[in-house]
Amino acid sequence: MLEAYRQHVAERAEIGIPPLPLNAKQTAELVELLKTPPAGEEAVLVDLLTNRVPAGVDDAAKVKASFLAAVARGEAASPLVSREKATELLGTMLGGFNIKPLIDLLGDAALGGIAADALKKTLLVFDFFHDVKELADKGNANAKAVLQSWADAEWFTSRPEVPAVQKITVFKVTGETNTDDLSPAPDAWSRPDIPLHAMAMLKNPRDGITPEQAGVRGPVKFLEDLRAKGNLVAYVGDVVGTGSSRKSATNSVLWFTGEDIPFVPNKRFGGVCLGSKIAPIFFNTMEDAGALPIEIDCGQMDMGDEVELHIDQATAKVTAIKNGAVIAETTLKTPVILDEVRAGGRIPLIIGRGLTAKAREALGLAPSTLFRLPQNPADSGKGFSLAQKMVGRACGLPEGQGVRPGTYCEPKMTTVGSQDTTGPMTRDELKDLACLGFSADLVMQSFCHTAAYPKPVDVKMHHELPAFISTRGGVALRPGDGVIHSWLNRLLLPDTVGTGGDSHTRFPIGISFPAGSGLVAFGAATGVMPLDMPESVLVRFKGQMQPGITLRDLVNAIPLYA
Repeated sequence: MLEAYRQHVAERAEIGIPPLPLNAKQTAELVELLKTPPAGEEAVLVDLLTNRVPAGVDDAAKVKASFLAAVARGEAASPLVSREKATELLGTMLGGFNIKPLIDLLGDAALGGIAADALKKTLLVFDFFHDVKELADKGNANAKAVLQSWADAEWFTSRPEVPAVQKITVFKVTGETNTDDLSPAPDAWSRPDIPLHAMAMLKNPRDGITPEQAGVRGPVKFLEDLRAKGNLVAYVGDVVGTGSSRKSATNSVLWFTGEDIPFVPNKRFGGVCLGSKIAPIFFNTMEDAGALPIEIDCGQMDMGDEVELHIDQATAKVTAIKNGAVIAETTLKTPVILDEVRAGGRIPLIIGRGLTAKAREALGLAPSTLFRLPQNPADSGKGFSLAQKMVGRACGLPEGQGVRPGTYCEPKMTTVGSQDTTGPMTRDELKDLACLGFSADLVMQSFCHTAAYPKPVDVKMHHELPAFISTRGGVALRPGDGVIHSWLNRLLLPDTVGTGGDSHTRFPIGISFPAGSGLVAFGAATGVMPLDMPESVLVRFKGQMQPGITLRDLVNAIPLYA
Protein backbone atom coordinates (compact mmCIF):
# COMPACT_ATOMS: atom_id res chain seq x y z
CA MET A 1 0.00 0.00 0.00
CA LEU A 2 2.75 2.46 0.96
CA GLU A 3 4.81 1.59 -2.11
CA ALA A 4 1.90 2.22 -4.45
CA TYR A 5 0.99 5.39 -2.58
CA ARG A 6 4.52 6.77 -2.81
CA GLN A 7 4.56 6.11 -6.55
CA HIS A 8 1.29 8.06 -6.83
CA VAL A 9 2.78 10.89 -4.74
CA ALA A 10 5.80 11.07 -7.06
CA GLU A 11 3.63 11.12 -10.20
CA ARG A 12 1.53 14.00 -8.86
CA ALA A 13 4.60 15.87 -7.61
CA GLU A 14 5.93 15.97 -11.18
CA ILE A 15 3.08 18.29 -12.13
CA GLY A 16 3.22 20.19 -8.85
CA ILE A 17 0.12 18.93 -7.07
CA PRO A 18 -0.51 16.87 -3.92
CA PRO A 19 -1.69 13.25 -4.06
CA LEU A 20 -5.35 12.37 -4.14
CA PRO A 21 -7.03 11.73 -0.77
CA LEU A 22 -7.06 8.11 0.34
CA ASN A 23 -10.02 6.05 -0.80
CA ALA A 24 -11.86 3.51 1.36
CA LYS A 25 -9.67 0.56 0.27
CA GLN A 26 -6.46 2.48 0.97
CA THR A 27 -7.80 3.63 4.32
CA ALA A 28 -8.68 0.06 5.30
CA GLU A 29 -5.13 -1.03 4.40
CA LEU A 30 -3.78 1.94 6.38
CA VAL A 31 -5.74 0.79 9.42
CA GLU A 32 -4.09 -2.64 9.24
CA LEU A 33 -0.66 -1.01 9.02
CA LEU A 34 -1.45 1.15 12.04
CA LYS A 35 -2.24 -1.95 14.06
CA THR A 36 1.18 -3.47 13.28
CA PRO A 37 3.31 -0.60 11.93
CA PRO A 38 6.46 -1.34 9.92
CA ALA A 39 9.59 0.06 11.54
CA GLY A 40 10.48 3.54 10.36
CA GLU A 41 7.01 4.26 8.93
CA GLU A 42 5.34 5.40 12.15
CA ALA A 43 5.22 9.13 11.41
CA VAL A 44 4.07 8.57 7.83
CA LEU A 45 1.18 6.35 8.91
CA VAL A 46 -0.07 8.80 11.54
CA ASP A 47 0.15 11.67 9.05
CA LEU A 48 -1.86 9.75 6.46
CA LEU A 49 -4.56 8.95 9.02
CA THR A 50 -4.64 12.53 10.28
CA ASN A 51 -4.43 14.56 7.08
CA ARG A 52 -5.08 12.45 3.97
CA VAL A 53 -8.48 10.85 4.62
CA PRO A 54 -11.56 12.84 3.52
CA ALA A 55 -13.90 14.17 6.18
CA GLY A 56 -17.71 14.03 6.36
CA VAL A 57 -19.51 10.98 5.03
CA ASP A 58 -17.04 9.83 2.41
CA ASP A 59 -16.61 6.04 2.31
CA ALA A 60 -13.02 6.45 3.46
CA ALA A 61 -14.18 8.62 6.36
CA LYS A 62 -16.45 5.80 7.47
CA VAL A 63 -13.49 3.43 7.65
CA LYS A 64 -11.44 6.01 9.57
CA ALA A 65 -14.23 6.82 12.02
CA SER A 66 -14.95 3.14 12.67
CA PHE A 67 -11.29 2.46 13.46
CA LEU A 68 -10.90 5.51 15.71
CA ALA A 69 -14.13 4.73 17.55
CA ALA A 70 -12.98 1.15 18.15
CA VAL A 71 -9.63 2.38 19.51
CA ALA A 72 -11.33 4.95 21.74
CA ARG A 73 -13.64 2.26 23.15
CA GLY A 74 -10.72 -0.11 23.72
CA GLU A 75 -11.99 -2.61 21.14
CA ALA A 76 -8.98 -2.16 18.85
CA ALA A 77 -5.41 -1.08 19.48
CA SER A 78 -2.52 0.61 17.73
CA PRO A 79 0.88 1.43 19.22
CA LEU A 80 0.67 4.75 17.32
CA VAL A 81 -2.85 5.86 18.26
CA SER A 82 -3.84 6.06 21.91
CA ARG A 83 -7.44 6.22 23.08
CA GLU A 84 -6.96 9.94 23.70
CA LYS A 85 -5.45 10.52 20.25
CA ALA A 86 -8.25 8.54 18.61
CA THR A 87 -10.85 10.75 20.31
CA GLU A 88 -9.04 13.91 19.24
CA LEU A 89 -8.88 12.72 15.62
CA LEU A 90 -12.60 11.90 15.65
CA GLY A 91 -13.11 15.58 16.43
CA THR A 92 -11.38 16.66 13.20
CA MET A 93 -13.80 14.90 10.87
CA LEU A 94 -16.43 17.69 10.64
CA GLY A 95 -19.52 15.52 11.06
CA GLY A 96 -21.28 12.38 9.95
CA PHE A 97 -19.77 9.06 11.03
CA ASN A 98 -17.78 10.58 13.90
CA ILE A 99 -20.68 12.19 15.80
CA LYS A 100 -22.28 9.15 17.43
CA PRO A 101 -18.95 7.78 18.73
CA LEU A 102 -18.10 11.17 20.24
CA ILE A 103 -21.48 11.44 21.95
CA ASP A 104 -21.09 7.92 23.33
CA LEU A 105 -17.71 8.95 24.78
CA LEU A 106 -19.16 11.89 26.72
CA GLY A 107 -19.81 9.53 29.62
CA ASP A 108 -16.29 8.07 29.63
CA ALA A 109 -14.35 9.14 32.71
CA ALA A 110 -11.04 9.40 30.86
CA LEU A 111 -12.16 10.61 27.43
CA GLY A 112 -15.39 12.53 28.11
CA GLY A 113 -13.66 15.90 28.30
CA ILE A 114 -11.74 15.32 25.07
CA ALA A 115 -14.93 14.24 23.29
CA ALA A 116 -16.70 17.35 24.62
CA ASP A 117 -13.94 19.63 23.30
CA ALA A 118 -14.28 17.96 19.90
CA LEU A 119 -18.05 18.39 19.76
CA LYS A 120 -17.87 22.02 20.84
CA LYS A 121 -16.23 22.92 17.52
CA THR A 122 -18.39 20.59 15.41
CA LEU A 123 -21.33 22.09 13.51
CA LEU A 124 -22.66 19.21 11.38
CA VAL A 125 -24.51 17.40 14.17
CA PHE A 126 -28.05 17.74 12.77
CA ASP A 127 -30.49 15.43 14.62
CA PHE A 128 -27.77 14.27 17.01
CA PHE A 129 -28.32 17.59 18.79
CA HIS A 130 -31.21 15.92 20.60
CA ASP A 131 -28.92 13.14 21.84
CA VAL A 132 -26.59 15.70 23.41
CA LYS A 133 -29.50 17.55 24.98
CA GLU A 134 -30.94 14.32 26.35
CA LEU A 135 -27.60 13.49 28.00
CA ALA A 136 -27.36 17.02 29.39
CA ASP A 137 -30.89 16.75 30.82
CA LYS A 138 -29.83 13.53 32.54
CA GLY A 139 -26.98 15.35 34.25
CA ASN A 140 -24.00 14.47 32.05
CA ALA A 141 -21.53 17.29 32.78
CA ASN A 142 -19.69 16.95 29.47
CA ALA A 143 -22.93 17.12 27.49
CA LYS A 144 -23.92 20.22 29.46
CA ALA A 145 -20.57 21.79 28.58
CA VAL A 146 -21.09 21.04 24.88
CA LEU A 147 -24.58 22.52 24.93
CA GLN A 148 -23.34 25.65 26.69
CA SER A 149 -20.45 26.00 24.25
CA TRP A 150 -22.82 25.83 21.28
CA ALA A 151 -25.02 28.43 22.96
CA ASP A 152 -22.00 30.69 23.49
CA ALA A 153 -20.93 30.13 19.86
CA GLU A 154 -17.40 29.10 20.81
CA TRP A 155 -17.19 27.42 17.40
CA PHE A 156 -17.23 31.01 16.07
CA THR A 157 -15.42 33.05 18.71
CA SER A 158 -12.48 30.62 18.72
CA ARG A 159 -11.70 31.62 15.13
CA PRO A 160 -9.79 34.85 14.31
CA GLU A 161 -11.64 37.93 13.14
CA VAL A 162 -10.95 39.43 9.73
CA PRO A 163 -7.84 41.60 10.18
CA ALA A 164 -8.46 45.33 10.24
CA VAL A 165 -5.39 45.71 8.01
CA GLN A 166 -3.98 43.10 5.67
CA LYS A 167 -1.38 43.34 2.93
CA ILE A 168 -2.12 41.61 -0.36
CA THR A 169 -0.16 40.95 -3.52
CA VAL A 170 -2.19 41.67 -6.64
CA PHE A 171 -2.76 39.04 -9.32
CA LYS A 172 -4.41 41.28 -11.91
CA VAL A 173 -6.50 39.96 -14.79
CA THR A 174 -7.65 42.86 -16.92
CA GLY A 175 -10.94 42.96 -18.74
CA GLU A 176 -13.62 40.36 -18.07
CA THR A 177 -12.92 37.04 -16.39
CA ASN A 178 -15.48 34.40 -17.29
CA THR A 179 -15.88 31.29 -15.16
CA ASP A 180 -14.80 29.37 -18.27
CA ASP A 181 -11.43 31.12 -17.96
CA LEU A 182 -11.13 29.81 -14.41
CA SER A 183 -12.72 26.39 -14.97
CA PRO A 184 -12.56 25.55 -18.70
CA ALA A 185 -15.40 23.42 -20.02
CA PRO A 186 -13.07 20.96 -21.85
CA ASP A 187 -11.49 20.21 -18.46
CA ALA A 188 -14.81 19.47 -16.75
CA TRP A 189 -13.73 15.86 -16.18
CA SER A 190 -11.07 16.99 -13.67
CA ARG A 191 -13.23 19.38 -11.62
CA PRO A 192 -13.61 17.09 -8.59
CA ASP A 193 -9.80 16.86 -8.45
CA ILE A 194 -9.34 20.47 -7.34
CA PRO A 195 -5.51 20.73 -7.51
CA LEU A 196 -5.40 19.09 -10.96
CA HIS A 197 -8.25 21.16 -12.35
CA ALA A 198 -6.66 24.38 -11.04
CA MET A 199 -3.72 23.81 -13.39
CA ALA A 200 -6.06 24.70 -16.28
CA MET A 201 -7.04 28.09 -14.83
CA LEU A 202 -6.22 30.84 -17.35
CA LYS A 203 -4.58 28.32 -19.67
CA ASN A 204 -5.48 30.44 -22.68
CA PRO A 205 -3.29 33.52 -23.33
CA ARG A 206 -4.73 36.96 -22.74
CA ASP A 207 -3.41 40.45 -22.04
CA GLY A 208 -0.97 40.31 -19.13
CA ILE A 209 -1.35 36.55 -18.64
CA THR A 210 1.12 34.08 -20.12
CA PRO A 211 0.25 30.41 -19.52
CA GLU A 212 3.05 27.91 -19.08
CA GLN A 213 1.65 25.81 -21.90
CA ALA A 214 -1.02 27.52 -23.98
CA GLY A 215 -4.28 25.62 -23.93
CA VAL A 216 -3.00 23.14 -21.35
CA ARG A 217 -1.52 24.73 -18.21
CA GLY A 218 -2.03 28.19 -16.76
CA PRO A 219 0.48 30.56 -15.08
CA VAL A 220 1.09 28.20 -12.15
CA LYS A 221 4.74 29.08 -11.44
CA PHE A 222 3.98 32.79 -11.67
CA LEU A 223 1.23 32.45 -9.07
CA GLU A 224 3.51 30.43 -6.83
CA ASP A 225 6.16 33.16 -7.08
CA LEU A 226 3.56 35.75 -6.03
CA ARG A 227 2.66 33.61 -3.01
CA ALA A 228 6.33 33.36 -2.11
CA LYS A 229 6.36 37.10 -1.39
CA GLY A 230 4.63 36.24 1.87
CA ASN A 231 1.35 38.11 1.44
CA LEU A 232 -2.08 36.81 0.59
CA VAL A 233 -2.43 36.76 -3.19
CA ALA A 234 -5.67 38.48 -4.21
CA TYR A 235 -7.40 37.70 -7.48
CA VAL A 236 -8.09 41.15 -8.94
CA GLY A 237 -10.02 42.00 -12.08
CA ASP A 238 -12.15 44.56 -13.84
CA VAL A 239 -15.11 42.21 -14.22
CA VAL A 240 -14.86 38.86 -12.44
CA GLY A 241 -16.89 35.66 -12.58
CA THR A 242 -19.44 36.14 -15.34
CA GLY A 243 -20.86 33.11 -17.11
CA SER A 244 -21.84 29.74 -15.72
CA SER A 245 -22.44 28.99 -12.04
CA ARG A 246 -19.30 26.95 -11.44
CA LYS A 247 -18.05 26.24 -7.95
CA SER A 248 -15.03 24.80 -9.72
CA ALA A 249 -14.08 28.33 -10.79
CA THR A 250 -13.95 29.39 -7.15
CA ASN A 251 -12.08 26.22 -6.24
CA SER A 252 -9.40 27.03 -8.81
CA VAL A 253 -8.96 30.60 -7.59
CA LEU A 254 -8.79 29.47 -3.97
CA TRP A 255 -6.22 26.80 -4.77
CA PHE A 256 -3.75 29.60 -5.54
CA THR A 257 -5.03 32.27 -3.14
CA GLY A 258 -6.61 30.46 -0.17
CA GLU A 259 -5.48 28.43 2.83
CA ASP A 260 -5.57 24.70 3.49
CA ILE A 261 -8.56 23.45 5.48
CA PRO A 262 -7.05 21.66 8.49
CA PHE A 263 -7.39 17.86 8.33
CA VAL A 264 -9.29 18.03 4.99
CA PRO A 265 -7.10 17.00 2.03
CA ASN A 266 -6.92 19.01 -1.20
CA LYS A 267 -9.42 21.70 -0.25
CA ARG A 268 -8.82 25.35 0.56
CA PHE A 269 -10.87 28.25 1.86
CA GLY A 270 -10.50 31.98 2.42
CA GLY A 271 -8.55 34.29 0.15
CA VAL A 272 -9.44 37.73 -1.20
CA CYS A 273 -11.13 38.56 -4.51
CA LEU A 274 -11.34 42.17 -5.68
CA GLY A 275 -13.29 43.28 -8.70
CA SER A 276 -14.60 46.53 -10.07
CA LYS A 277 -17.59 44.31 -10.74
CA ILE A 278 -18.10 40.75 -9.47
CA ALA A 279 -20.88 38.63 -10.99
CA PRO A 280 -23.57 37.84 -8.38
CA ILE A 281 -23.38 34.02 -8.58
CA PHE A 282 -19.58 34.06 -8.41
CA PHE A 283 -19.75 36.53 -5.51
CA ASN A 284 -22.06 34.18 -3.60
CA THR A 285 -19.88 31.16 -4.34
CA MET A 286 -16.84 32.99 -3.00
CA GLU A 287 -18.83 33.79 0.15
CA ASP A 288 -19.70 30.13 0.57
CA ALA A 289 -16.01 29.23 0.36
CA GLY A 290 -15.02 31.64 3.13
CA ALA A 291 -13.37 34.10 0.76
CA LEU A 292 -13.61 37.87 1.08
CA PRO A 293 -15.11 39.23 -2.17
CA ILE A 294 -15.05 43.03 -2.43
CA GLU A 295 -16.39 45.18 -5.24
CA ILE A 296 -13.96 48.10 -5.44
CA ASP A 297 -12.38 50.22 -8.18
CA CYS A 298 -9.36 48.19 -9.30
CA GLY A 299 -8.17 50.63 -11.94
CA GLN A 300 -5.00 51.58 -10.03
CA MET A 301 -4.10 48.02 -9.03
CA ASP A 302 -1.51 46.41 -11.28
CA MET A 303 0.04 42.96 -11.46
CA GLY A 304 2.41 42.34 -8.56
CA ASP A 305 1.44 45.45 -6.58
CA GLU A 306 1.44 45.30 -2.81
CA VAL A 307 -1.77 46.86 -1.50
CA GLU A 308 -2.98 47.35 2.03
CA LEU A 309 -6.67 46.73 2.67
CA HIS A 310 -8.04 48.61 5.67
CA ILE A 311 -11.43 47.34 6.85
CA ASP A 312 -13.45 49.26 9.42
CA GLN A 313 -15.22 46.55 11.40
CA ALA A 314 -17.95 48.95 12.59
CA THR A 315 -18.87 50.59 9.28
CA ALA A 316 -17.68 47.88 6.81
CA LYS A 317 -15.80 50.59 4.92
CA VAL A 318 -12.83 49.31 2.88
CA THR A 319 -9.87 51.48 1.93
CA ALA A 320 -7.15 50.33 -0.49
CA ILE A 321 -3.73 51.93 -0.04
CA LYS A 322 -0.74 51.61 -2.40
CA ASN A 323 2.60 53.25 -1.69
CA GLY A 324 1.02 55.20 1.14
CA ALA A 325 -1.73 56.71 -1.00
CA VAL A 326 -5.43 55.87 -1.03
CA ILE A 327 -6.30 54.43 -4.44
CA ALA A 328 -9.87 53.22 -3.86
CA GLU A 329 -12.64 53.13 -1.28
CA THR A 330 -15.83 51.17 -0.98
CA THR A 331 -18.19 49.53 1.50
CA LEU A 332 -18.68 45.80 1.84
CA LYS A 333 -21.85 44.50 0.23
CA THR A 334 -22.95 43.57 3.74
CA PRO A 335 -21.11 43.55 7.09
CA VAL A 336 -22.24 39.93 7.46
CA ILE A 337 -19.40 39.00 5.09
CA LEU A 338 -16.99 39.63 7.98
CA ASP A 339 -18.79 36.94 10.00
CA GLU A 340 -18.84 34.61 6.98
CA VAL A 341 -15.07 34.85 6.57
CA ARG A 342 -14.53 34.31 10.29
CA ALA A 343 -16.80 31.25 10.29
CA GLY A 344 -14.99 29.74 7.29
CA GLY A 345 -17.78 30.49 4.82
CA ARG A 346 -21.40 31.52 4.45
CA ILE A 347 -22.67 27.94 4.74
CA PRO A 348 -20.80 27.17 8.00
CA LEU A 349 -22.09 30.49 9.38
CA ILE A 350 -25.70 29.65 8.54
CA ILE A 351 -25.42 26.16 10.05
CA GLY A 352 -23.55 27.46 13.09
CA ARG A 353 -25.99 30.27 13.80
CA GLY A 354 -28.80 27.74 13.66
CA LEU A 355 -26.99 25.43 16.07
CA THR A 356 -26.34 28.30 18.50
CA ALA A 357 -29.99 29.39 18.31
CA LYS A 358 -31.18 25.84 18.98
CA ALA A 359 -28.81 25.46 21.96
CA ARG A 360 -29.87 28.79 23.45
CA GLU A 361 -33.51 27.86 23.09
CA ALA A 362 -32.84 24.51 24.79
CA LEU A 363 -31.15 26.30 27.69
CA GLY A 364 -33.86 28.95 27.98
CA LEU A 365 -31.50 31.74 26.92
CA ALA A 366 -32.31 34.84 24.89
CA PRO A 367 -31.26 34.90 21.22
CA SER A 368 -27.58 35.56 20.66
CA THR A 369 -26.45 39.09 19.86
CA LEU A 370 -23.00 37.94 18.79
CA PHE A 371 -23.60 37.79 15.05
CA ARG A 372 -24.00 40.55 12.49
CA LEU A 373 -27.46 40.19 10.96
CA PRO A 374 -28.52 41.20 7.43
CA GLN A 375 -30.27 44.55 7.27
CA ASN A 376 -33.42 44.44 5.17
CA PRO A 377 -34.27 47.37 2.89
CA ALA A 378 -37.01 49.79 3.83
CA ASP A 379 -40.50 48.76 2.81
CA SER A 380 -41.41 50.69 -0.33
CA GLY A 381 -45.11 50.23 0.31
CA LYS A 382 -45.59 49.02 -3.26
CA GLY A 383 -47.09 45.75 -4.34
CA PHE A 384 -45.15 42.56 -4.93
CA SER A 385 -44.19 40.85 -8.16
CA LEU A 386 -45.18 37.21 -8.64
CA ALA A 387 -41.55 36.18 -8.11
CA GLN A 388 -41.41 38.06 -4.82
CA LYS A 389 -44.65 36.40 -3.70
CA MET A 390 -43.37 32.93 -4.56
CA VAL A 391 -40.20 33.49 -2.55
CA GLY A 392 -42.33 34.93 0.25
CA ARG A 393 -44.44 31.77 0.35
CA ALA A 394 -41.27 29.63 0.38
CA CYS A 395 -40.08 31.68 3.37
CA GLY A 396 -43.34 31.07 5.24
CA LEU A 397 -44.71 34.60 4.88
CA PRO A 398 -48.49 35.19 4.83
CA GLU A 399 -50.17 34.53 1.49
CA GLY A 400 -49.73 37.45 -0.89
CA GLN A 401 -46.76 38.93 0.95
CA GLY A 402 -43.48 38.97 -0.93
CA VAL A 403 -39.80 39.51 -0.32
CA ARG A 404 -38.41 42.91 -1.26
CA PRO A 405 -35.30 43.16 -3.48
CA GLY A 406 -32.14 43.30 -1.40
CA THR A 407 -33.65 41.27 1.45
CA TYR A 408 -31.66 38.32 2.76
CA CYS A 409 -33.84 35.23 3.09
CA GLU A 410 -33.66 31.45 3.18
CA PRO A 411 -36.52 30.10 1.04
CA LYS A 412 -37.50 26.43 1.09
CA MET A 413 -36.07 24.53 -1.87
CA THR A 414 -38.80 22.25 -3.19
CA THR A 415 -36.80 21.21 -6.26
CA VAL A 416 -33.03 20.81 -6.59
CA GLY A 417 -31.31 19.73 -9.78
CA SER A 418 -27.74 18.54 -10.27
CA GLN A 419 -26.14 18.01 -13.66
CA ASP A 420 -23.24 15.81 -14.53
CA THR A 421 -20.30 18.15 -15.21
CA THR A 422 -20.66 19.50 -11.67
CA GLY A 423 -22.43 16.48 -10.13
CA PRO A 424 -19.23 14.86 -8.79
CA MET A 425 -18.40 18.15 -7.03
CA THR A 426 -21.93 18.32 -5.63
CA ARG A 427 -21.39 14.77 -4.36
CA ASP A 428 -18.19 15.84 -2.63
CA GLU A 429 -19.90 18.90 -1.13
CA LEU A 430 -22.69 16.66 0.19
CA LYS A 431 -20.07 14.42 1.81
CA ASP A 432 -18.49 17.48 3.43
CA LEU A 433 -21.93 18.47 4.73
CA ALA A 434 -22.28 15.00 6.29
CA CYS A 435 -25.48 14.51 4.29
CA LEU A 436 -26.94 11.01 4.50
CA GLY A 437 -30.45 12.02 3.41
CA PHE A 438 -31.92 14.88 1.37
CA SER A 439 -34.26 17.43 2.93
CA ALA A 440 -35.50 18.96 -0.34
CA ASP A 441 -38.67 17.35 -1.70
CA LEU A 442 -37.11 16.50 -5.07
CA VAL A 443 -33.39 16.14 -5.77
CA MET A 444 -32.65 15.07 -9.33
CA GLN A 445 -29.35 14.16 -10.99
CA SER A 446 -29.08 14.29 -14.78
CA PHE A 447 -26.37 13.08 -17.17
CA CYS A 448 -27.09 15.43 -20.03
CA HIS A 449 -23.65 16.96 -20.66
CA THR A 450 -21.58 13.77 -20.88
CA ALA A 451 -23.98 11.15 -22.25
CA ALA A 452 -23.32 11.61 -25.96
CA TYR A 453 -19.51 11.38 -26.01
CA PRO A 454 -18.43 10.12 -22.58
CA LYS A 455 -14.79 9.91 -21.56
CA PRO A 456 -13.72 6.95 -19.37
CA VAL A 457 -14.00 9.16 -16.29
CA ASP A 458 -17.58 10.00 -17.35
CA VAL A 459 -18.51 6.34 -17.74
CA LYS A 460 -17.20 5.71 -14.24
CA MET A 461 -19.28 8.62 -12.96
CA HIS A 462 -22.39 7.32 -14.79
CA HIS A 463 -22.04 4.06 -12.82
CA GLU A 464 -21.23 5.51 -9.40
CA LEU A 465 -23.20 8.74 -9.02
CA PRO A 466 -26.76 7.35 -9.39
CA ALA A 467 -26.43 5.14 -6.30
CA PHE A 468 -25.05 8.04 -4.28
CA ILE A 469 -28.10 10.16 -5.18
CA SER A 470 -30.74 7.44 -4.83
CA THR A 471 -29.53 6.16 -1.44
CA ARG A 472 -30.10 9.69 -0.08
CA GLY A 473 -33.66 9.81 -1.41
CA GLY A 474 -32.97 11.50 -4.75
CA VAL A 475 -33.79 10.59 -8.33
CA ALA A 476 -31.04 9.77 -10.83
CA LEU A 477 -31.81 9.83 -14.54
CA ARG A 478 -30.02 7.56 -16.98
CA PRO A 479 -27.54 8.81 -19.57
CA GLY A 480 -29.59 9.71 -22.63
CA ASP A 481 -32.79 10.47 -20.73
CA GLY A 482 -32.58 14.19 -21.45
CA VAL A 483 -31.36 17.52 -20.13
CA ILE A 484 -31.66 18.88 -16.61
CA HIS A 485 -33.90 21.79 -17.61
CA SER A 486 -36.65 19.83 -19.37
CA TRP A 487 -36.86 17.25 -16.59
CA LEU A 488 -37.03 19.80 -13.80
CA ASN A 489 -39.72 21.71 -15.67
CA ARG A 490 -41.78 18.52 -15.93
CA LEU A 491 -41.39 17.49 -12.29
CA LEU A 492 -41.51 20.68 -10.23
CA LEU A 493 -44.56 21.92 -8.37
CA PRO A 494 -46.10 25.22 -9.60
CA ASP A 495 -45.32 28.42 -7.69
CA THR A 496 -42.45 26.85 -5.74
CA VAL A 497 -38.78 27.76 -5.50
CA GLY A 498 -35.81 25.66 -6.53
CA THR A 499 -32.24 25.69 -7.72
CA GLY A 500 -30.18 23.88 -10.30
CA GLY A 501 -26.53 23.32 -11.01
CA ASP A 502 -26.53 24.98 -14.38
CA SER A 503 -26.49 28.73 -14.92
CA HIS A 504 -29.56 28.76 -17.13
CA THR A 505 -31.70 26.41 -15.08
CA ARG A 506 -35.07 28.13 -14.90
CA PHE A 507 -38.60 27.11 -13.96
CA PRO A 508 -41.37 28.53 -16.18
CA ILE A 509 -44.12 27.57 -13.70
CA GLY A 510 -42.07 28.28 -10.59
CA ILE A 511 -38.93 30.27 -9.89
CA SER A 512 -35.33 29.17 -9.73
CA PHE A 513 -32.04 30.64 -8.58
CA PRO A 514 -29.12 28.92 -10.31
CA ALA A 515 -26.15 28.06 -8.12
CA GLY A 516 -22.76 26.42 -8.04
CA SER A 517 -22.29 22.89 -6.77
CA GLY A 518 -21.81 24.04 -3.15
CA LEU A 519 -25.18 25.75 -2.91
CA VAL A 520 -26.87 22.96 -4.84
CA ALA A 521 -25.56 20.54 -2.23
CA PHE A 522 -26.63 22.83 0.61
CA GLY A 523 -30.13 23.16 -0.86
CA ALA A 524 -30.46 19.41 -1.28
CA ALA A 525 -29.11 18.60 2.17
CA THR A 526 -30.93 21.24 4.22
CA GLY A 527 -33.97 22.02 2.08
CA VAL A 528 -33.28 25.78 2.11
CA MET A 529 -31.02 28.16 0.21
CA PRO A 530 -29.45 31.47 1.28
CA LEU A 531 -30.60 34.22 -1.05
CA ASP A 532 -30.24 37.97 -1.44
CA MET A 533 -33.52 38.67 -3.21
CA PRO A 534 -32.77 40.19 -6.63
CA GLU A 535 -34.78 42.79 -8.48
CA SER A 536 -37.72 41.65 -10.55
CA VAL A 537 -37.62 42.59 -14.23
CA LEU A 538 -40.78 43.29 -16.20
CA VAL A 539 -40.69 42.00 -19.78
CA ARG A 540 -43.50 42.88 -22.21
CA PHE A 541 -44.04 40.89 -25.40
CA LYS A 542 -45.67 42.63 -28.35
CA GLY A 543 -46.99 41.38 -31.67
CA GLN A 544 -48.32 38.00 -32.72
CA MET A 545 -46.76 34.73 -31.70
CA GLN A 546 -45.65 32.44 -34.49
CA PRO A 547 -47.56 29.16 -34.97
CA GLY A 548 -46.47 26.51 -32.51
CA ILE A 549 -44.92 29.03 -30.07
CA THR A 550 -46.41 29.24 -26.58
CA LEU A 551 -46.04 31.79 -23.82
CA ARG A 552 -43.88 29.27 -21.96
CA ASP A 553 -41.48 29.20 -24.94
CA LEU A 554 -41.16 32.97 -24.76
CA VAL A 555 -40.55 32.93 -21.00
CA ASN A 556 -37.91 30.25 -21.44
CA ALA A 557 -36.13 32.44 -23.98
CA ILE A 558 -35.55 35.26 -21.49
CA PRO A 559 -31.95 35.03 -20.21
CA LEU A 560 -32.96 35.24 -16.55
CA TYR A 561 -29.53 34.21 -15.38
CA ALA A 562 -27.99 37.38 -16.85
